[in-house]
Amino acid sequence: MRAVEKAIFTNTDENNKHPKYWKDKDVLLEPILNKTIAVIGYGIQGRAQACNLKDSGINVIVGLHKESKSKELAVNDGQKVMEVCQATKQAHIIHILVPDMEQGRIYKNDIEPYLSENAAICFSHGAAIHWKWIIPPSNVDVIMVAPKGPGQKVRELFKEGFGIPSLVAVYQNHSHTAWDKVLAISKGIGSTRPGVIKTDFKEEVETDWFGEQVILCGGVQSMIVNAFEILIESGYQPEVAYFECLHELKLIIDLIYNSGLTGMYNRVSETARYGGITRGERIIDKNSINNMKKILNEIQSGQFAKEWIEIYEKEKKQSFQKFMQKIENHRIEKIGKDLREIMYRKK
Repeated sequence: MRAVEKAIFTNTDENNKHPKYWKDKDVLLEPILNKTIAVIGYGIQGRAQACNLKDSGINVIVGLHKESKSKELAVNDGQKVMEVCQATKQAHIIHILVPDMEQGRIYKNDIEPYLSENAAICFSHGAAIHWKWIIPPSNVDVIMVAPKGPGQKVRELFKEGFGIPSLVAVYQNHSHTAWDKVLAISKGIGSTRPGVIKTDFKEEVETDWFGEQVILCGGVQSMIVNAFEILIESGYQPEVAYFECLHELKLIIDLIYNSGLTGMYNRVSETARYGGITRGERIIDKNSINNMKKILNEIQSGQFAKEWIEIYEKEKKQSFQKFMQKIENHRIEKIGKDLREIMYRKK
């Protein structure tokens, strides 16, 4: 048994009650050292992963369409750039890192006709496979390495000698070496340094969307704006409201990130600790929890995916415009811009 395979099966208990995880010492780069990886797309995540893989000694080519605005950037980074179809022909692993809603079209037109048997298709998000926007042939591997952080951090931490943790999954293991490949890719982008955890495509996409909608983006944005409005309506200065409802949030999140919820409470004032513990559940009450469950049900049932793809196909990039304009015009954004200029401008 190869060393990397041995590592795969020795870090969990016999009953598989705990998630499988891998650290840098458990994983080898060898399964991809003699292979070519085509990174399709060169946005923030694509650029970060392509550069990290290249710096790890992997043969990388970047697949872009002719009119791509990212072509010059990729060339300046020292990447070999070619059209998507040509990159697919030359690659052993096709790592698709274009936006979710473009993946189905690009796969059908520029990847599927040029796939070779025993190739591997890799993703950093499970949506296209889980919701069957892409239906891969049976003679390829289908894998996923999903960094749990933005591309900018994937690159920054790699250059600092560390990395962003990732979730890893195998959807289709035609070659019987798919786990070797996905773990090697995760090592190549730096994710095994902090560690990677086994998941599947369904779990990754459903939990990812739930987190984005309920907490990380939608929930946080809604709570910030509404709390800000309450203070303004009660006669408080917008600058003071901004500090309390938005600015200080980062400081608290940093405490939670580094020390957990208990650690955060142990590092704030006693008044903040008591007030938070006794009042928090009045904010996120049973009604809020029921709404969270409804959102999860919409994701699990495919309702959100269907809604999103229908809107995107109709409106493309304009899908966000009216919502973004509303946020941009809100007074919290205007006062925030002014305060950030005062606080953080270079002297």
